[in-house]
Amino acid sequence: MNGIVLISGNGSNLQSIIDHSAAIDLDIKAVISNHSSAYGLKRAEYANILTHTLNHKQFSSVEEFDQELSNIINQYNPEIIILAGFMRILSAKFTNQYSDKMLNIHPSLLPKFQGLNTHKRVLEAKESQHGVSIHFVTEQLDGGPIIAQVSVDVFDTDTTESLAKRVLLEEHKLFHKVIHWFTQGRLKLEKNHATLDGKVL
Repeated sequence: MNGIVLISGNGSNLQSIIDHSAAIDLDIKAVISNHSSAYGLKRAEYANILTHTLNHKQFSSVEEFDQELSNIINQYNPEIIILAGFMRILSAKFTNQYSDKMLNIHPSLLPKFQGLNTHKRVLEAKESQHGVSIHFVTEQLDGGPIIAQVSVDVFDTDTTESLAKRVLLEEHKLFHKVIHWFTQGRLKLEKNHATLDGKVL
């Protein structure tokens, strides 16, 4: 299945997806970043995947940025769009255009801790559990139908860095598994619900 991956930074989830792409029937046509310095672009180049950079600061509005992003994406006619650490809030027009084929990974147990700095906020809230969620993307920030989650224990000795590392390990295990459900035709967005093999998740 043809796919596009959107990133903003280091791209460790991208690397995990690249490493598993053959096994999960995914052909990554291009990687797009809103930061030219994102190391994930190097990861894509090492894997002979086409890359694009689209600096959001060069656009006067979210809508203008999203339109140009859409123009690039549509060149490849992807069947799946994967947000792997893409740190941009997308417009309603954009998300509605791709809602049934756009997946995002978020480092918290949604609906808790939407947005940024989740590990720090979890520690400040003295939560006993943290984790990762994968969901379909809708116009509501980190609010689309949840597909899968994995939790990790939060320890009294945890720092933001130690907690982030454990969550990231679970991200790498979970994301390619969920993507494979989609490439197999098992995972769908139906009536604003995520379904797997026809059953609401």
